[in-house]
Formats: sequence, structure tokens, C-alpha cells
Amino acid sequence: MAPLLNVIFTFSALCGSTVVSGILRGPRNVRLSSYNMDLVLSWDPPEGAAPNLLYTTGYTTKYAISLSHPYEDGCVNISALRCDFTDLNIPLSEYGKYTGRVRVQSATEHSDWVESNQITMDMNTIIGPPTVSLMSNGPTIEVSIEDPVFRISALRNAYSFITYNITFWKDGEKEKARSMSNIQQNRVVLSELDLWTKYCVQVQINTNWNITPSELSGPVCESTTSENTPWVAALVTFVVMAVVVIVVAIAVVYRKRMSYILCPNVSLPPHLKEQLMEPPSSFIYLAMLNSKPPEETYHQVSFITDGRPVVEEHPPEAAENSSSRQLDVTVNRGVHEETQIRIVD
Repeated sequence: MAPLLNVIFTFSALCGSTVVSGILRGPRNVRLSSYNMDLVLSWDPPEGAAPNLLYTTGYTTKYAISLSHPYEDGCVNISALRCDFTDLNIPLSEYGKYTGRVRVQSATEHSDWVESNQITMDMNTIIGPPTVSLMSNGPTIEVSIEDPVFRISALRNAYSFITYNITFWKDGEKEKARSMSNIQQNRVVLSELDLWTKYCVQVQINTNWNITPSELSGPVCESTTSENTPWVAALVTFVVMAVVVIVVAIAVVYRKRMSYILCPNVSLPPHLKEQLMEPPSSFIYLAMLNSKPPEETYHQVSFITDGRPVVEEHPPEAAENSSSRQLDVTVNRGVHEETQIRIVD
């Protein structure tokens, strides 16, 4: 009998099996954690475990309804060393208390369940760093803070009271950093800064229930400028943009009414169309249309001077608004004699 047991133990050691007296060893360091309101169970493989082991997990709440079966199934037959319960569409609560468990699976057997620690989501979740952006405004710097994104719920839904710790310093002089604590606004203006100087900022979140502050944001840096900030140009630009937006909005809202005014959809009555399309029937117009152009008349005038006839023909010119026309002609006879003829039509 002893030689047979020695063979079994030797074979188990060589193969790296976790079977001891027919029972699989359970996972080690089983822990339940939460980051930004997720719920993750992680563990280490059994000591001396063979590769490619499979694991099955479960979770429970403090107020499990069914005491006979308090655990709900989580990840089943996975090879990874973690299970994210948040990815399983489990109805988790930001105020719930949870415990996880895991065991090793094989084709024919499994280990005992190994339970994790219990966590309360709003008290034990690790809050990630906020997102910080800076905007220089002459001798001041405006700090804008954006809360981290939670996997379930939101920061301001999970916690009723939130404050920020803001730390800022001149670039390269972090040992001389200044702090602002218990800031409730997510937009803060840093004043009393040196001109043309680069400042760096970090922010941390405090809540009323979570005993641990959030992770620090990464340093963000911005430089101050002179006091002569072109705020007038910025204001004018803002006003112009606002007017353009208002005009566009009015045009969109009242586009039908404006199109009706500019291009009215009105048609003439049929009888007016017929009268306008008919050819003119006025007797004056017809008489003018059918009459022949008047014949041109002219007067022939002969002048005899020194025995040589001179003939000038003057066609009648169009009189502007006069009914008579007179022509003055002067003829020289010799050196001393002068004759004047006046023709009146």
C-alpha cells in the first residue's frame, strides 16, 4: 500500500496537479474591488497549479433574498484570473454591499468555493482622477474640473456632497506649492499670479461617504500673460456670433412665412388672364397700326445772286412743340447791296 501512495504523490508532483487526496486546491488571494463604481473579483491560481485551469465565480449582496441559494452566478468556466461583474449586466447599486467567490473547475471535479472580502460600493470604490483644463486670462488662470465617469450611476448621484482640493505651483517649484481646500465649484479662478509665468495645477476629489480621496489628476500647466487682455475683441466676437445665431434661428423657425412673403403663391383669376392674353382691340391702336407713315414735304426756295441760281432744299424737321417755323436768309449783292428774305411756314 505504501509503495502505491508514493507512486501517486510522485506522479502528482511531476505533473504539477492540484489534486490532493482527490480534491482540487482553491484559488489564492481572492479579492473584490471597485474602481469608479465597477465590481471586479480577482484571484491568484492555486499553488503549483497546472496551466489552463478554468474558474467559476459568483457574487452575493448583504440582503440576499434566498438564503438557501444566496450567491448568483458570475463568470463561468473562464481561464482569466478576474471577473468583471459590471460587464455581465448585473443590476448593481452604488450603495450595495457585495461579496464574491470563486472555485477551480475541471472536467470531473472542482475545488471548494473561496470567498472574497465584502465591499460597500460608495464607501470603498476607488474614485479616479478628475479631468482638469486650464485657460489663461491675462494675469489669472481659470481651472475647469470635470468629474470622472462612473461605470454605474454618476459621481454626483452617488455622493451628495463633493469638494475639490486644488494645488498649484510655479513650474519647477513644486516644493512651494499652494493649496485651496473644500472648493465646491468646478470652475475656479487662480488670481494673484505673476505675469508671464508658467503654473501647474493638480486636483483631488473629496466626498462625504468615501473615506479615501480620489486619485490626483495629472499636472496640467498654463502660462499667465500681460494685464492688457483683448477682452473687448472677445466680447465683440461673442456678440456678433450671438446675433448670427439668433438670425439663423429666426430664419429657420419662420422660413415658411418668409418664403410666403418673398415669393407669394398667388395666381390671377382666369378672366384676368384671358383679358391680358387677348390682343389689343382699341380702335386708336388699330388705326395707328394700319396707317401709313406720313409723306415728307419740303419747300423749294430759289435765290438769284449775280446771275447764278442757288437752290437749297430744306426738309421739314420735326418740330418739338411749335406750329410755325421761320427761316432767315441773307444774300449779298455786290459790295453795298443786301437783300433779306424771311420765309414763314
